[in-house]
Amino acid sequence: MNIDLNAAARFMATQARLLDRRRFDVLFRDGDPAAALAALEAYRNPDGGYGHGLEPDCRSVTSQPAGALHAFEVFADVGKSTSPRAAELCDWLASISLPDGGIPFALPLPDPEGSAPFWASADPAVSSLQITAIVAVTAQRVAAHDPAVAAHPWLAKATSYCLDEIEKLDEAPHALVLAFAMKLVDALGDTRLVEKLGRFVPDDGVVAVGGGIEGEAMRPLDFAPEPGGPARKLFRPEVVEADLRRVTGGQHDDGGWRVDYTSYSPAAALEWNGMFTVNTVSLLRKNAPRGACAGIAAGRRR
Repeated sequence: MNIDLNAAARFMATQARLLDRRRFDVLFRDGDPAAALAALEAYRNPDGGYGHGLEPDCRSVTSQPAGALHAFEVFADVGKSTSPRAAELCDWLASISLPDGGIPFALPLPDPEGSAPFWASADPAVSSLQITAIVAVTAQRVAAHDPAVAAHPWLAKATSYCLDEIEKLDEAPHALVLAFAMKLVDALGDTRLVEKLGRFVPDDGVVAVGGGIEGEAMRPLDFAPEPGGPARKLFRPEVVEADLRRVTGGQHDDGGWRVDYTSYSPAAALEWNGMFTVNTVSLLRKNAPRGACAGIAAGRRR
């Protein structure tokens, strides 16, 4: 794991928004979880949802499913420092869920300036496997330490919706749908559905993102981020090792990582890279060989 955590910390200090700096501190610098939760509070609306650009390419002040995803990321980061806001977010998600248990890709945007067109044009009357799966799997991470989230009926209904939709798939879905659905069934340990979805993933694990920029793709670690999960068995060890080398080698001289997809505003471009850097270092630490984790924790280049 040839990364420089000190350089990453400098990148976060100079180019990331406060929320992601707090997340980085919690995960890698013994930071105060309360500070991360306080930073998240600025994005919360009175209805219990999250907006105000918490999803960088959705600048709307309104509460949105994508905002819920990123709020759950923070609740997962703080671990055992649970917050009642997580269960309140489940309440909000229950309030916008459709009869089948899914949530729409996005709700109407009265203020679409700076938001990606796919958020602004989403149909709020149709459930989206893509957004429901990634929100649900991130909520499952929170549920591992937050009993209120684990017991919330919204999570059970959303998960059930996703599993039903995955059962119906008889051809390869969009790469993002495939990756997010795979993450969910991997987290649930559903080997049968992992194998079902695995039929749509080539041996090299590279699935082009339709409509994305040139070279944009989902890759092995997007499908199987957990070292011990059943999805990891879809890939030969050398395929996973090559993808880890690719991710590790993506650290720039300024210490950060860059997303490989389009940002829809100048603010989003900066915010995505800070968020992506936190998530990438977390992924690498999770997958570090025994003996390498200390190097990541200490910020040494190994």
